[in-house]
Amino acid sequence: MQMKGFPFGVTNWETLQKTEHKGDSGVAYWRTQYFGPVRVRRVEYTAGYVADHWCVKGHILFCIEGELRTELQDGRQFILMPGMSYQVADDAEAHRSSTTTGAKLFIVD
Repeated sequence: MQMKGFPFGVTNWETLQKTEHKGDSGVAYWRTQYFGPVRVRRVEYTAGYVADHWCVKGHILFCIEGELRTELQDGRQFILMPGMSYQVADDAEAHRSSTTTGAKLFIVD
């Protein structure tokens, strides 16, 4: 990842427009900011959220609040609690997320 072409800045995530992304169940709310080619998001999953697709995009994901279950297409599952993160490269391992309680995340991709 190359991070260049943008100056120092401060982001107040509460002021960014929230976009809605429906899952198979539940909803994800994204607040998104781009810094050159780098997408940075604060994502909130409602309780009962289940992703509607297998994702192959690489991410660095940090769990701020709640509990996130991430399933890999090969069947492995991981639970993230506040203060935990995962990282995966583009096209490395298909994954999808769900949560029974809801979760707040910070994601860089």
